[in-house]
Amino acid sequence: MNQILKSAKVEKSITPTEMDMLLINKQTLRTLSAGEVFVFKLAACGDQVDRDHERFTAGALQQMAEKFVGLPVLQDHKWSAAAQTARVYAAKVEGEEGNKTLVLRCYMPRTDSTADMIAAIEGGILRECSVGLAVGKALCSICGKDQRETICRHIGGREYDGKSCWFDLDEVTDAYEISFVAVPAQPGAGVTKSKRYSGGETPNPAEAGDDETFRLAKAMQEQEEKRYGGIFA
Repeated sequence: MNQILKSAKVEKSITPTEMDMLLINKQTLRTLSAGEVFVFKLAACGDQVDRDHERFTAGALQQMAEKFVGLPVLQDHKWSAAAQTARVYAAKVEGEEGNKTLVLRCYMPRTDSTADMIAAIEGGILRECSVGLAVGKALCSICGKDQRETICRHIGGREYDGKSCWFDLDEVTDAYEISFVAVPAQPGAGVTKSKRYSGGETPNPAEAGDDETFRLAKAMQEQEEKRYGGIFA
């Protein structure tokens, strides 16, 4: 499973409309009323370059909007029935080009067992989230090479001839879940990361530029391939 994790956050709770309830009840086995559910919006990811020096293309965001509907909201990425807390019932890409955001609408039943979690969300305690998905391409903004197939010599966050390097994530192949987490998947500001995309072709070290940076990036890639068999952010 080639999975990327990206940080997200709860934006606010909302009062469900009639349309919200129609969409929510497409996910349920019995018809729920507005008073039986807690509904919130979650800002998942966008087309801006993030702290991983990556961004999603407009096409990728639209693909995610289609794939995330119906998926569970978990706790700490624990893939178990007991960890399920909510479910995505609608998704939409909002904003203009260069400032687009994938917004997920989620619901959970109002019960004795969910009361504490709802209070934590409303009180701003639970607001950091992480979304898990898989992409087919990671394209370098400098040379256009797909990092899933090769490791180019460019490093995200650096400048080459006055142009910043980042990686465009495209062709979303799957979406898995969203999780409430204590620490989001993305690193804190200022943390530098080596490239960590799984790929096949090994580039010529003579073309790598900074040999030490390339060596570390290659070693990290091999380590993560052994651990995860995929790519993580």
